[in-house]
Amino acid sequence: MTFRLGYGTNGFANHRLDDALAMIADLGYTGVALTLDHFHLDPFAPDLARRVDQVAARLDGLGLGVVVETGARYLLDPRRKHHPTLVSEAQEVRVDFLIRALRVAADLGADCVSFWSGIVPAGVDDEEAWQRMRAGVTAALDGAVQHGVPLALEPEPGMLVERLDQALRLREELGSPDLLGITLDVGHCVAVEPEDAADCIRRAGDLLLNVQLDDMLPGVHEHLEFGDGDLDLPATLAALAEIDYTGLAAVELPRHSHAAPDVARRAMSALRAALPGSGAGLAESGAVSPELGAALPEPGGVSAELGVVLPVSAESWLAEAERAVLADPASIGVLFPAVGREVGRTPVRGESDPLGVVHGTVDDVARTKLLVALASAVGPAELATELTSLYHHGDDAERRGVLRALASIGDRVPTVGVELVKDALRSNDTRLVAAALGPFAAEHLDLHSWRHGVLKCLFLGIPLTAVAGLDQRVDEELVRMVAAFADERRAAGRAVPDDALDLLRSEP
Repeated sequence: MTFRLGYGTNGFANHRLDDALAMIADLGYTGVALTLDHFHLDPFAPDLARRVDQVAARLDGLGLGVVVETGARYLLDPRRKHHPTLVSEAQEVRVDFLIRALRVAADLGADCVSFWSGIVPAGVDDEEAWQRMRAGVTAALDGAVQHGVPLALEPEPGMLVERLDQALRLREELGSPDLLGITLDVGHCVAVEPEDAADCIRRAGDLLLNVQLDDMLPGVHEHLEFGDGDLDLPATLAALAEIDYTGLAAVELPRHSHAAPDVARRAMSALRAALPGSGAGLAESGAVSPELGAALPEPGGVSAELGVVLPVSAESWLAEAERAVLADPASIGVLFPAVGREVGRTPVRGESDPLGVVHGTVDDVARTKLLVALASAVGPAELATELTSLYHHGDDAERRGVLRALASIGDRVPTVGVELVKDALRSNDTRLVAAALGPFAAEHLDLHSWRHGVLKCLFLGIPLTAVAGLDQRVDEELVRMVAAFADERRAAGRAVPDDALDLLRSEP
């Protein structure tokens, strides 16, 4: 899969933006279509610059790509929905808004700013409306050049530009500017286009900068959940992969905010099932079809390995997820964040290690299985890239999963593995530090960094049983460092951890 799956914030209108972004990321989406609105990043707010910086940091921390949408209903006029537009008399208000949006998009690192034409006002003929549209887009393109962000025109049912051929005509009339592309809502294709969404995608081709995902019925402009309309979702996603689309494909359900968490969860399940290489019988997991799965190695279960009792559904999900990664390595980006929700986060040895610091948790083991499948399906260069992305874009649990998997796959990417271990050792997250000092670190981490990792365990109260290979690597310098640590603790009137005393008693 070359493109990113996202969700539109206009479908989370009842949530604070920070909460909406966190939930979208938690559900496994890797992008967001951000509609600028009075409740979500108001482009007219006096503290806009500060808020944009906060949102940019939030997006980066959650690993979310972004496009900027400009379809807010009452942002510019509290009495008239979507007014004024590019075909209104007061189109300069809309142009000003688009230029503000381009500035925000530049600061967010967004792919593009998406926009539409508007409904032709009463008493205005189509020719006059078309000339207004041309003038407005020309003015907005000046802002696109200034800020280095492309504009993407969306054909919208009932508006002046409602079909793809009209959007392509406008672009051609304007001289085919590099910074003017296409936004395609695949539901709109069902509603008003003479061909299906997959063919529209192929026709847009390289001009496609932004995709909105939803279902619709022919002749009816109503955004529906997948399966409630006539969209062929698997064929649509396959077409995106076919043209090597690399942008964002975001779910567009603006009237479903009242049930946003559940709707977004159902949408992700449908998307996983419809992704290229997946089968409709795996709607809950997004794994491969039974026919393809039967031809792949049978993955082992977590329960059998660890003596941890997992629900049958969790074991089944993991087995299907492994097959999915073997068949389509790109699916790891969707499946890896979902592991904790699907298999749980139970400590492997709960009685002796209730937080899973030393021996990890069930989701750690499950994530290792997915990464082992990935390592068998791709070469070292691609594996290194994917591990780096999963680690730096993941939450703490996902980072631990990458670190613990290094014991099984790190020999294929030792340089990247060492970089990730060193990054983890700079944190103060006890479970992350413990995961970093596993068997991979014992074999590959330089002695200086490894010693400081052991000392950090003592500072953070992490049992030294979490440090793999301690007996083999302990040396006089480590003993000296631990002795100095113990002296400092005593001088401060603080107790010396038993682990430190044990290590000093067993000095080489």
